[in-house]
Amino acid sequence: MSSSLTARERVRAELTREIADVARRQLAVDGASGLSLRAVAREMGMASSAVYRYFPSRDDLLTTLIVDGYNALGEAVENADAAVPPGDHAGRWMAICHAVRDWALAHPHEYALLYGSPVPGYKAPQDTVPAAVRDTVVYGRIVSDAHRAGALNPPDAHHPPVPASFRDDAARVRALMPGVPDDAIVRGLIAWTGLFGWVSFEMFGQFNNTILDLRAAFDHAMRCHARTMGLPA
Repeated sequence: MSSSLTARERVRAELTREIADVARRQLAVDGASGLSLRAVAREMGMASSAVYRYFPSRDDLLTTLIVDGYNALGEAVENADAAVPPGDHAGRWMAICHAVRDWALAHPHEYALLYGSPVPGYKAPQDTVPAAVRDTVVYGRIVSDAHRAGALNPPDAHHPPVPASFRDDAARVRALMPGVPDDAIVRGLIAWTGLFGWVSFEMFGQFNNTILDLRAAFDHAMRCHARTMGLPA
Protein backbone atom coordinates (compact mmCIF):
# COMPACT_ATOMS: atom_id res chain seq x y z
CA MET A 1 0.00 0.00 0.00
CA SER A 2 1.35 3.41 -0.90
CA SER A 3 2.29 5.62 2.04
CA SER A 4 1.36 8.78 0.14
CA LEU A 5 -1.96 10.44 0.93
CA THR A 6 -4.64 10.86 -1.66
CA ALA A 7 -5.89 14.35 -2.47
CA ARG A 8 -9.04 13.68 -0.46
CA GLU A 9 -7.02 12.50 2.53
CA ARG A 10 -4.79 15.58 2.35
CA VAL A 11 -7.84 17.87 2.27
CA ARG A 12 -9.37 16.04 5.23
CA ALA A 13 -6.13 16.24 7.23
CA GLU A 14 -5.79 19.94 6.48
CA LEU A 15 -9.37 20.71 7.47
CA THR A 16 -9.02 18.65 10.63
CA ARG A 17 -5.96 20.70 11.62
CA GLU A 18 -7.75 23.93 10.78
CA ILE A 19 -10.76 23.00 12.90
CA ALA A 20 -8.46 22.16 15.81
CA ASP A 21 -6.58 25.47 15.40
CA VAL A 22 -9.84 27.43 15.47
CA ALA A 23 -10.94 25.48 18.54
CA ARG A 24 -7.67 26.32 20.30
CA ARG A 25 -8.32 30.00 19.67
CA GLN A 26 -11.80 29.51 21.09
CA LEU A 27 -10.27 28.10 24.27
CA ALA A 28 -8.57 31.46 24.86
CA VAL A 29 -11.92 33.27 24.69
CA ASP A 30 -14.51 30.91 26.12
CA GLY A 31 -12.51 28.22 27.91
CA ALA A 32 -12.95 24.49 27.45
CA SER A 33 -16.48 24.47 28.87
CA GLY A 34 -17.53 27.02 26.26
CA LEU A 35 -16.10 25.15 23.30
CA SER A 36 -18.75 24.80 20.60
CA LEU A 37 -18.66 22.99 17.28
CA ARG A 38 -21.25 25.40 15.95
CA ALA A 39 -19.07 28.39 16.88
CA VAL A 40 -16.07 26.73 15.23
CA ALA A 41 -18.10 26.13 12.07
CA ARG A 42 -19.32 29.72 12.11
CA GLU A 43 -15.77 31.11 12.35
CA MET A 44 -14.66 28.86 9.49
CA GLY A 45 -17.63 29.77 7.32
CA MET A 46 -18.75 26.14 7.20
CA ALA A 47 -22.07 24.50 7.85
CA SER A 48 -22.09 22.89 11.29
CA SER A 49 -23.04 19.60 9.65
CA ALA A 50 -19.75 19.71 7.73
CA VAL A 51 -17.73 20.09 10.95
CA TYR A 52 -19.61 17.17 12.50
CA ARG A 53 -18.23 14.96 9.73
CA TYR A 54 -14.75 15.57 11.14
CA PHE A 55 -15.66 15.69 14.84
CA PRO A 56 -18.96 13.96 15.64
CA SER A 57 -19.18 15.67 19.05
CA ARG A 58 -17.64 18.37 21.18
CA ASP A 59 -15.97 15.64 23.24
CA ASP A 60 -14.22 14.27 20.15
CA LEU A 61 -12.83 17.75 19.47
CA LEU A 62 -11.79 18.15 23.11
CA THR A 63 -10.00 14.81 22.98
CA THR A 64 -8.05 15.91 19.91
CA LEU A 65 -7.06 19.17 21.61
CA ILE A 66 -6.01 17.32 24.75
CA VAL A 67 -3.95 14.75 22.85
CA ASP A 68 -2.33 17.51 20.78
CA GLY A 69 -1.50 19.42 23.96
CA TYR A 70 0.01 16.44 25.74
CA ASN A 71 2.03 15.55 22.64
CA ALA A 72 3.33 19.11 22.31
CA LEU A 73 4.36 19.21 25.96
CA GLY A 74 5.86 15.73 25.72
CA GLU A 75 7.87 16.71 22.67
CA ALA A 76 9.19 19.83 24.43
CA VAL A 77 10.29 17.70 27.40
CA GLU A 78 11.88 15.05 25.16
CA ASN A 79 13.84 17.69 23.24
CA ALA A 80 15.01 19.35 26.46
CA ASP A 81 16.22 16.03 27.86
CA ALA A 82 17.99 15.10 24.63
CA ALA A 83 19.97 18.37 24.70
CA VAL A 84 21.73 17.44 27.98
CA PRO A 85 24.46 14.76 28.31
CA PRO A 86 22.87 11.49 29.53
CA GLY A 87 25.12 11.30 32.60
CA ASP A 88 24.14 14.76 33.83
CA HIS A 89 21.03 13.63 35.66
CA ALA A 90 20.52 16.86 37.60
CA GLY A 91 21.01 18.87 34.42
CA ARG A 92 18.44 16.74 32.64
CA TRP A 93 15.98 17.26 35.49
CA MET A 94 16.45 21.02 35.42
CA ALA A 95 16.12 21.07 31.63
CA ILE A 96 12.78 19.28 31.62
CA CYS A 97 11.48 21.44 34.49
CA HIS A 98 12.16 24.59 32.51
CA ALA A 99 10.70 22.95 29.39
CA VAL A 100 7.41 22.30 31.22
CA ARG A 101 7.24 25.85 32.56
CA ASP A 102 8.25 27.46 29.26
CA TRP A 103 5.65 25.44 27.35
CA ALA A 104 2.95 26.35 29.86
CA LEU A 105 3.79 30.06 29.65
CA ALA A 106 3.70 29.91 25.86
CA HIS A 107 0.42 27.92 25.78
CA PRO A 108 -1.57 29.00 28.85
CA HIS A 109 -4.99 27.98 27.58
CA GLU A 110 -3.80 24.56 26.48
CA TYR A 111 -2.09 24.08 29.84
CA ALA A 112 -5.35 24.99 31.55
CA LEU A 113 -7.15 22.41 29.42
CA LEU A 114 -4.68 19.72 30.51
CA TYR A 115 -4.16 20.63 34.16
CA GLY A 116 -6.96 23.01 35.11
CA SER A 117 -10.47 22.26 36.31
CA PRO A 118 -12.14 19.24 34.66
CA VAL A 119 -14.49 20.10 31.82
CA PRO A 120 -18.09 19.44 32.99
CA GLY A 121 -19.54 16.36 31.34
CA TYR A 122 -16.28 15.31 29.67
CA LYS A 123 -14.51 12.05 30.45
CA ALA A 124 -11.13 11.58 28.79
CA PRO A 125 -10.89 8.27 26.89
CA GLN A 126 -7.96 5.88 27.07
CA ASP A 127 -6.77 7.35 23.76
CA THR A 128 -5.30 10.25 25.71
CA VAL A 129 -3.03 8.12 27.92
CA PRO A 130 -0.03 7.52 25.59
CA ALA A 131 0.26 11.24 24.91
CA ALA A 132 -0.36 12.16 28.56
CA VAL A 133 2.59 10.11 29.84
CA ARG A 134 5.19 11.20 27.28
CA ASP A 135 6.73 13.72 29.66
CA THR A 136 6.43 11.33 32.61
CA VAL A 137 8.27 8.62 30.67
CA VAL A 138 11.19 11.02 30.18
CA TYR A 139 11.22 11.88 33.87
CA GLY A 140 11.03 8.23 34.88
CA ARG A 141 13.98 7.48 32.62
CA ILE A 142 16.04 10.20 34.29
CA VAL A 143 15.31 8.78 37.75
CA SER A 144 16.02 5.22 36.58
CA ASP A 145 19.26 6.24 34.89
CA ALA A 146 20.41 8.10 38.01
CA HIS A 147 19.59 5.14 40.25
CA ARG A 148 21.36 2.70 37.95
CA ALA A 149 24.44 4.95 37.90
CA GLY A 150 24.49 5.19 41.70
CA ALA A 151 23.85 8.94 41.46
CA LEU A 152 20.82 9.06 43.76
CA ASN A 153 21.76 9.84 47.35
CA PRO A 154 19.86 7.79 49.93
CA PRO A 155 17.34 9.58 52.17
CA ASP A 156 18.81 11.12 55.31
CA ALA A 157 18.17 9.78 58.79
CA HIS A 158 15.26 12.17 59.32
CA HIS A 159 13.39 10.99 56.24
CA PRO A 160 10.22 9.08 57.31
CA PRO A 161 10.04 5.45 56.19
CA VAL A 162 7.84 4.51 53.28
CA PRO A 163 4.52 3.11 54.58
CA ALA A 164 3.90 -0.53 53.80
CA SER A 165 0.56 0.40 52.22
CA PHE A 166 2.44 2.22 49.45
CA ARG A 167 4.16 -0.89 48.10
CA ASP A 168 1.45 -1.77 45.58
CA ASP A 169 1.31 1.83 44.37
CA ALA A 170 5.09 1.90 44.04
CA ALA A 171 4.97 -1.25 41.95
CA ARG A 172 2.63 0.48 39.49
CA VAL A 173 4.77 3.62 39.33
CA ARG A 174 7.85 1.44 38.82
CA ALA A 175 6.57 0.68 35.33
CA LEU A 176 7.73 4.22 34.51
CA MET A 177 10.84 4.08 36.74
CA PRO A 178 12.29 0.60 36.16
CA GLY A 179 14.48 -0.75 38.93
CA VAL A 180 13.91 2.18 41.30
CA PRO A 181 13.27 1.27 44.98
CA ASP A 182 10.19 2.43 46.85
CA ASP A 183 11.86 5.28 48.77
CA ALA A 184 13.26 6.77 45.57
CA ILE A 185 9.86 6.46 43.88
CA VAL A 186 8.24 8.41 46.73
CA ARG A 187 10.88 11.14 46.52
CA GLY A 188 10.51 11.16 42.74
CA LEU A 189 6.76 11.66 43.05
CA ILE A 190 7.30 14.54 45.46
CA ALA A 191 9.54 16.26 42.93
CA TRP A 192 7.31 15.59 39.91
CA THR A 193 4.12 16.77 41.59
CA GLY A 194 6.08 19.71 43.01
CA LEU A 195 7.03 20.74 39.48
CA PHE A 196 3.44 20.78 38.24
CA GLY A 197 2.17 22.26 41.47
CA TRP A 198 4.51 25.23 41.06
CA VAL A 199 3.69 25.69 37.39
CA SER A 200 -0.05 25.49 38.11
CA PHE A 201 0.23 28.03 40.93
CA GLU A 202 2.08 30.36 38.56
CA MET A 203 -0.26 29.82 35.62
CA PHE A 204 -3.42 30.34 37.66
CA GLY A 205 -2.16 33.50 39.38
CA GLN A 206 -1.53 32.14 42.88
CA PHE A 207 1.87 33.89 43.04
CA ASN A 208 0.58 37.27 41.86
CA ASN A 209 1.91 40.16 43.99
CA THR A 210 3.88 37.65 46.07
CA ILE A 211 6.87 36.40 44.07
CA LEU A 212 8.38 38.94 41.69
CA ASP A 213 11.24 37.01 40.08
CA LEU A 214 9.30 33.90 39.23
CA ARG A 215 11.91 32.32 36.99
CA ALA A 216 14.67 32.56 39.60
CA ALA A 217 12.35 31.30 42.33
CA PHE A 218 11.23 28.42 40.10
CA ASP A 219 14.80 27.46 39.31
CA HIS A 220 15.70 27.42 42.99
CA ALA A 221 12.61 25.40 43.90
CA MET A 222 13.39 22.79 41.26
CA ARG A 223 16.96 22.50 42.55
CA CYS A 224 15.50 21.89 45.99
CA HIS A 225 13.33 19.16 44.50
CA ALA A 226 16.43 17.66 42.89
CA ARG A 227 17.95 17.37 46.36
CA THR A 228 14.74 15.73 47.59
CA MET A 229 15.11 13.17 44.81
CA GLY A 230 18.71 12.57 45.85
CA LEU A 231 20.38 14.43 42.99
CA PRO A 232 23.10 17.02 43.63
CA ALA A 233 21.94 20.32 42.14
